[in-house]
Amino acid sequence: MTVILNESDAQLDALAGQRVAVIGYGNQGRSWALNLRDSGLDVVVCVRADQTRDTAEADGFTASDLEGANDADVICVLVPDDVIPSLPLAPRSDALVIVASGYTLAFGRLDLPCDTGMVAPRMLGPEVRRCYLEGVGFITAVGVHSDVTGTARARVLAVAKAIGGLRQGAIELTAKQEAVLDLAVEQAMAPALRRVSESFVQVMLEQGIPIEAIVTELVLSGEVERTYRLVRLEGGAAQMAYHSPTSQYGQMSRAGRYGHLDLVSTMRELVEDIASGRFADEWDAERDAGYPKFEALRAKAMAPEILAFEADLRSKLGESAAAT
Repeated sequence: MTVILNESDAQLDALAGQRVAVIGYGNQGRSWALNLRDSGLDVVVCVRADQTRDTAEADGFTASDLEGANDADVICVLVPDDVIPSLPLAPRSDALVIVASGYTLAFGRLDLPCDTGMVAPRMLGPEVRRCYLEGVGFITAVGVHSDVTGTARARVLAVAKAIGGLRQGAIELTAKQEAVLDLAVEQAMAPALRRVSESFVQVMLEQGIPIEAIVTELVLSGEVERTYRLVRLEGGAAQMAYHSPTSQYGQMSRAGRYGHLDLVSTMRELVEDIASGRFADEWDAERDAGYPKFEALRAKAMAPEILAFEADLRSKLGESAAAT
């Protein structure tokens, strides 16, 4: 049975007298460090001697090299998954190491002789801070991967509470469950949605609809975004009442027209690559080769002409246009 947790399930006292080291001071690291400190914990930031260290010190933190984290009672590792295996981690046997994604634990990229756990916000890094300051918090996936001391669960939940991750509830998952779900959204769901959008754009262009109007309908107007917001706030069935009868009938009566497409088989293959660890092996090989395929894909997806078109259109339509 799925376990759902909230703030009453955690006590910050589980971290009383313990020093928390935050490795990394980017989107997640900065938000975590600030939230942990505001919750009354003793926090030190451990980063390389670069601009991130300057930012941490400007925010009032004591900052040290990465090796300094090894003396802490709790170590929050908040750098990209592919970087974590290269870190000089040598925690004490009574320490707790926490990651913000189940990836490294699930696929054997992080194996330490101490407590290990996961606190994975379902929220972008900067929003972790904003939601904390607003008092609303965010939903989180939490889990204990190894419990050497017998205190791992209490400390993991205390960290989740301290960053604001129990205010809207948390789902208890294994590292493997979280990693498969997270990667599947990125690799099985997102490409399918992209293909749908590209197909829709092609058909609309064939009907003589201007590309500016198509992009506005799909993105800039905010209608789709706000519809999904209503799905989140009120539910998929309840939000249908806000659509016109024409819209409701059209959506429901045509839904079955895509039933012949075998999306499940393709998704199942993609997810099996994730669950088996084949994707993790592929990503390791890509990292070790210097990211050539990744850089080529990114250059194509973020080509200068695409970025220029998007910037120009947003200057004329949408919130950016309204602000000028």
